[in-house]
Amino acid sequence: MPAIPMIELWRGGMLESVHAGHAVICDDRGEVVEAWGDPRAVIFPRSSCKMIQALPLVESGAADGSGLGSAELALACASHNGAHIHTDAVGRWLCGLGLGEPDLRCGPQMPDDPEARKELVCSEGTPCQIHNNCSGKHAGFLTLGRHLGAGPEYVEPDHPVQRAVRAAFEEVTGEPSPGYGIDGCSAPNFATSLQGLARAMARFAAADPEGSARDRAAARLWRAMAAHPELVAGEGRACTSLMRAMGGKAVVKTGAEAVFVAILPELRRGIALKIMDGGTRAAEAAVTALLLRAGLLAAGDPVAGRYLTDPVRNRRGIAVGEMRLAPGFAG
Repeated sequence: MPAIPMIELWRGGMLESVHAGHAVICDDRGEVVEAWGDPRAVIFPRSSCKMIQALPLVESGAADGSGLGSAELALACASHNGAHIHTDAVGRWLCGLGLGEPDLRCGPQMPDDPEARKELVCSEGTPCQIHNNCSGKHAGFLTLGRHLGAGPEYVEPDHPVQRAVRAAFEEVTGEPSPGYGIDGCSAPNFATSLQGLARAMARFAAADPEGSARDRAAARLWRAMAAHPELVAGEGRACTSLMRAMGGKAVVKTGAEAVFVAILPELRRGIALKIMDGGTRAAEAAVTALLLRAGLLAAGDPVAGRYLTDPVRNRRGIAVGEMRLAPGFAG
């Protein structure tokens, strides 16, 4: 099945742009409740699956053995802005392991946080790997690697850390991964179908905090994300803004190239979507539409307006267009 139109941009009474994609909602049995486009479309989930990648960190006992709290677990699932609340926490985490920035394998990145970026530029400093938006995930990999007694090259696909990640990934998606690509942070990113990704999110949503080791780990991770939305992304970011607006009722996570997932504990459902042109604005609009449809986000909430319903304004503040849901999507 081809991708279907999901988000439209209108200007001057004319349709200017269309973003097509796929979206799936699964229940706690892993069954498709609703789908738009092809639920079997295979994608790279990119950073949207960080909570899956963090499962072995928790269920192995590595997190507890290293004294990690909910803030560190939220950072393990984060694509953060590189603000001090992120980088200072990751630095302390590494220090507690007796490790440092050179032990990371994610590569340096200029922070997206305006103040942190300004601080670096004005001091003529250079970004380091702790500034990388994935440094929390990598600190988690290092923690797991130390617990397993494994070597330092934890991003290699055959490393015990990545073997554990792949096993967890295939178990919660309910399907073997057809392969992997190397993510922006140098870790392998395992492919799956949209249905598999939504199935995994539903399993997080339905996880029993008193249940199996897998359930307890999944529940701890999504609850950590809900408790620390500012650590999962940062100020001005859709993940943080949407989770704050929903008051912990749901967890959302973006991934590069316009992937978005949502964990809906009250409904015991999971959402996964992919905009095929990689347009972030459309992925943010689409997940907002699905959260509105699920009743987890209020229609009049300013956050819903920011990502979907407010007029598109030019640099003088004049309303010049609007985003609309394409006919047949999330109406």
